[in-house]
Amino acid sequence: MKKIGFVDYYISEWHANNYPKWIKAANEEAGYDFEVAYAWAQEYVSPVDGRNTDEWCEAMGITRCQTVEELCEKSDYIVILAPSNPEKHLELAKMVFPCGKTTYMDKSFADTTENAKEIFALAEKYGVNFFSSSALRYATELDEIGTCSSMSTLGGGGSVEEYIIHQAEMIVKKLGLGAKKIKAQVIADRECTFTIMYEDERRAGMHFANGAPFCILPCKELGASVTFKQITSNTFGGLIKDILRFFETGERSFDPAEILEVNKIMVAAIKAKNQPDLWIEV
Repeated sequence: MKKIGFVDYYISEWHANNYPKWIKAANEEAGYDFEVAYAWAQEYVSPVDGRNTDEWCEAMGITRCQTVEELCEKSDYIVILAPSNPEKHLELAKMVFPCGKTTYMDKSFADTTENAKEIFALAEKYGVNFFSSSALRYATELDEIGTCSSMSTLGGGGSVEEYIIHQAEMIVKKLGLGAKKIKAQVIADRECTFTIMYEDERRAGMHFANGAPFCILPCKELGASVTFKQITSNTFGGLIKDILRFFETGERSFDPAEILEVNKIMVAAIKAKNQPDLWIEV
């Protein structure tokens, strides 16, 4: 079996709790031979549920490594988690990337564009093949709407800071690179609308409302039918399958420049939310 190692800020969190069983299911479906074998966490006790790393590993049937160096040595592939703490990703990349192992880094990729660029520089320095993505990139509804030059998205979550990446990921998958500026209109507590402008005819809107389901609305010509779609497909299933395919083949399924584009939109959106009604450069 090919060994996957989990590196996390604290290991007992929603992604780490669910990824092993999803990896097992995707592994069996695709006929791969991967297993989550090792785990290491920077913090011993999870602030989410109070469970420590040893307790989590025992419950999951995964071996705890005492150091990140041990995990890197024993693992064939690495997953850097810390999904709620993107500010930790650069620090964790500095620990993991020197081993040169193929790596998936969970969303959000980085807390600043400067840190995102430094992670890419580290990957180049150590020859690390990696990618990062929100699971919403794998919504099959995005493929069903075809080509569009403008679109709007809707979605919620605990905060703009942690969850707006999901809408940014969908926007970038469909509209590509080149966002230039973004403006926020704050409507209420944990509700705001973002407008994204490009130099060409492309336009995008993101509406964040706590508790709202993820939805997409591609913009069509005046008088044409408009297809509103709620995201109901198995987005995490698609993500996990792509991670394993990436580990198996070493090939990314999309342009890595889109990782930075999503990050730039996310960072600019957070800044715009704190300076409403002003255009913020992406």
